[in-house]
Amino acid sequence: MNFSKSDIAKNISIKSLVSAGESKILLESFLSLIKSSSKNGPVKLSNFGTFSFKKTPKRLGRNPKTKDSYIIPMLNKLNFKPSNKIKENLN
Repeated sequence: MNFSKSDIAKNISIKSLVSAGESKILLESFLSLIKSSSKNGPVKLSNFGTFSFKKTPKRLGRNPKTKDSYIIPMLNKLNFKPSNKIKENLN
């Protein structure tokens, strides 16, 4: 199941009785806070999980259609590790 930001914002507005515009602003500010705080170190949300940046090394990539090779540069990715309580709820 996939959720877009607008789906999440709609669910927030329905469950918390705030307008759709306010829920979008709330979601965007939460995500930007997580992204900016994760650059300084891991961000742990109790009973939910931990967000942290992970560096991926540069590697060789190939275009499957043309078989051309190219270098994929090193990237910083936002990584999420769920807490044990979330894992228990899923299983």
